[in-house]
Amino acid sequence: MSLPVPSSDALAASHALQHLIAAEIESNAGAISFARYMELALYAPGLGYYSGGSAKLGKDGDFTTAPELSPLFGAALAQVAAAIIAQSAPNILEFGAGTGKLAFDILTELAAAGVTVERYSIVELSGELRGRQQEKLRGFPQVEWLDAMPASFDGVVFGNEVLDAMPVQLVIKNPQGWQELQVTVSDGRFQYLEAPASAELLAQVARQIPEHELLPVGYVTELHGIACGFMATLARMMGKGAAFLFDYGFPAHEYYFDQRATGTLMCHYRHHAHPDPFYYPGLQDITAHVDFTAMALAAQEAGADVLGYLNQSGFLLGAGIGELLLRTDPADAVAYLPQARAMQKLVSPAEMGELFKVLAVGKGVELPDAIVAQDRTHRL
Repeated sequence: MSLPVPSSDALAASHALQHLIAAEIESNAGAISFARYMELALYAPGLGYYSGGSAKLGKDGDFTTAPELSPLFGAALAQVAAAIIAQSAPNILEFGAGTGKLAFDILTELAAAGVTVERYSIVELSGELRGRQQEKLRGFPQVEWLDAMPASFDGVVFGNEVLDAMPVQLVIKNPQGWQELQVTVSDGRFQYLEAPASAELLAQVARQIPEHELLPVGYVTELHGIACGFMATLARMMGKGAAFLFDYGFPAHEYYFDQRATGTLMCHYRHHAHPDPFYYPGLQDITAHVDFTAMALAAQEAGADVLGYLNQSGFLLGAGIGELLLRTDPADAVAYLPQARAMQKLVSPAEMGELFKVLAVGKGVELPDAIVAQDRTHRL
């Protein structure tokens, strides 16, 4: 692959992580699950992609998220947050807050609207990102950082591109049925290894993949057990309020198409996307598309209501992003055009508007009518 060459320090960190992963593989009879490999590659203390010190976001990082594109994204979310706070409590919880830009824009918008936020809690696993957040949000004394999900919570929860970074297990269909794709070391390189799937994994295949028995031999896909567990814990944590999860993915009946026979696993390195999760572990993001049907069912079975499922375009337009754009005078081309272009990227079906979806779950609250009008829950 023609990708930018890492610095010597970055290479040294990646090699240290590779040795750590290889040692775990050796101590585990020569193979580990892909979920464990992905967990170490992303979260190994001090070496993993999210726990290391390299920049993740922006022009110097590996990818750009919606909040980085425009303050209109956070301002639109603030409109929905205000509606939920009015029905629950003046608290916001954000998972994986990136550079802190989304929190900054939400808090700025709510303060301008006279909406009080008593606590804005951030659960962040990346030390590098936490440091950037603390600098960005130093003007908001109600912001606090947590190392884990609280036991209970009333208010509004946001998670932007959180589910896609949760470790997944890989399975492949062979002539005998479904097998697990594990990770081993061969000739000094990480490689996949087919292994018998456990009864638990086979049950997850049957539960998650519609008509799995009809998929062709050689079909590879992801199982989202960790993300499902997160959704169940989130549902049990929620008191009165709503959680909004933004991510790219599909409902189950669209996820497991024949055309996706190699799965949806994708890596991001210096604004290049490629499919090799074994390329310089620790220096690249590894993600998989989200199975939103599985996420909704996990939350529902743990006691939450599925409040809505819609594409990002419908959510943002329902939240009033068009009206927010018009706060900037269209006659002022220098100020208006960059914001208009950013909004177009956020809502256009050809850009992020259709690829990104929003799943809303909660208890004891209702979504604004303009959001409900865009609902696609029937497609889950």
